[in-house]
Amino acid sequence: MPEDKPDRNASLRSAVARRITRLRQDRGLSLSALALQAGIGKGTLSELEAGTRNPTLETLYALAGPLGVPLTGLVGDGTGRGITDGVVEARLLTVRTHDDGGTTEVFWLTIASTGTRVSPAHGPGTVEHFRVVRGSARVGVLGDEQDAGAGGALSWRGDAAHSYASTDGITEGVLTIETPAPRG
Repeated sequence: MPEDKPDRNASLRSAVARRITRLRQDRGLSLSALALQAGIGKGTLSELEAGTRNPTLETLYALAGPLGVPLTGLVGDGTGRGITDGVVEARLLTVRTHDDGGTTEVFWLTIASTGTRVSPAHGPGTVEHFRVVRGSARVGVLGDEQDAGAGGALSWRGDAAHSYASTDGITEGVLTIETPAPRG
C-alpha cells in the first residue's frame, strides 16, 4: 500500500480500540466482566482493545449496550463512516448529542438480499425507526418483526433484541436510533 494512502481499516481499528478501552476502564470493568456482559469472548475483546481484530457490527452493538453508549460512541461520529457485517452495512449520515445527553444517530442502512442481522439490545429506552427507500424489509423486536416496502416506515424498541432482513433483493433506507441520556 502506498505510504500516502493510509489504511482506513487500521485507523478505524485503532480508534475503536482506544474508545473501548477508555470506556471499559472509566466504568471500572475488567475485560472478563465486559466480555461476559456483552456476550462475547474475552479473547475477542482483548484483540479489539489491542487493535489487532477488525470490529464487526454485531460485536460493536454487543459492547455498546453494557458500556452505555450509542454505536457512534465506539466508531466515532465522522459522517460517512461505515461498518458492515456482511448482512447489514450502516453508514453514518449524522449524529446529534442533545443538551440532556441523549443522542440521535442517523444511518444509511443497506440490507443484503440474504441473511438476517440480529442486533442485541441497546441501552434502556432506545428506540429505532427505519424508513425503507428501496426494496422491502422485515425489521423489529425478535418475534414481533414487521414488514415494510419502499416508502414505508417502522419503529420498535431498540432496548430489546431485534433483527433486520431484506424480503426483496437488496434493501436500502434510513435508520434513526434515539438513545436517551444515560441515567445517573
